[in-house]
Amino acid sequence: MSTDTDILRRRVIQAGVATGVMAAASRAFAAAAAKPLAPVLKTIPSTGEKIPAVGVGTNAYGTEDPAELKRVLTAMPGLGGAVIDTARGYGESEVVIGRLLAEIGNRDRFFLATKTPLAGSVAGGTAVLDESFRRLQVSKIDLLQIHNLNGVNDLYPHFREYKSAGKIRYMGITTSQDGQYDGLIDAVTKNKFDFLQVDYSIGNRSAADKVLPLAQEKGMGVLINVPFGGRGRTMFPRVAGKTVPEWVTQELDITSWAQFFLKYIISHTAVTATIPGTTTVAYLEDNQQGGHGRLPNAAQRKKMEEFWDALPG
Repeated sequence: MSTDTDILRRRVIQAGVATGVMAAASRAFAAAAAKPLAPVLKTIPSTGEKIPAVGVGTNAYGTEDPAELKRVLTAMPGLGGAVIDTARGYGESEVVIGRLLAEIGNRDRFFLATKTPLAGSVAGGTAVLDESFRRLQVSKIDLLQIHNLNGVNDLYPHFREYKSAGKIRYMGITTSQDGQYDGLIDAVTKNKFDFLQVDYSIGNRSAADKVLPLAQEKGMGVLINVPFGGRGRTMFPRVAGKTVPEWVTQELDITSWAQFFLKYIISHTAVTATIPGTTTVAYLEDNQQGGHGRLPNAAQRKKMEEFWDALPG
């Protein structure tokens, strides 16, 4: 089952074909292939470890074609990607990812992140955490996150225990709702996390007011969810039938709207990585290209914002 973002992104691409956009993009991709662009690696503040700035989100991995998902996870390391973000709340996503990585045999090439239950009681203690290890078929999780603040007080002591035991490498906490920002700020002020995850995009910049600066102040890594918008804010319709500005191709190696959106995000100095939903190899190739080459500086980011804000709709 395709998500609304997938459907709208596909329509934008189809509209681009009709206007010759894809032909221009193909020429740009060919040039990039002839001269490979350097991958964008960002540093995790608590350890200094570097990870690729564009990963994959897997909210739909429980419902999409498993054969295509296997092709995605097989190709991803070779294209420079490493971060996989999933969650107990994403249906069978953890199960599918665990099975596919076991079949492919490339678990060690990924930075694997997941989340505890999105809602309901988490009073089961370590059993709540253990379920993700079982579903993912792993003995170590790179980043375990408390999902949308659910059960912070109950889960945090178990997170510390598992990190001390070497079962998880990093501890995190997430939200994808602007209305939870105050709770997120409170949680990371009272507890020591390695990462926070938050919604942020060129169409939804409110996290830049308080959340991203706080993460920098506290030396936390930042994962960005819904980079193409979500919950009625999907951004592709606003650029349907339009080509990316020529200057971003010339100055920033951007050849698609997905790359425009992604490079804006990962150029923020607080951001460690972003996790666009990626269910096809075509989307994987496009998104990973957004994690290579030049990033916008402060003046270019401002120019991108002004361009976006001036678009109708």
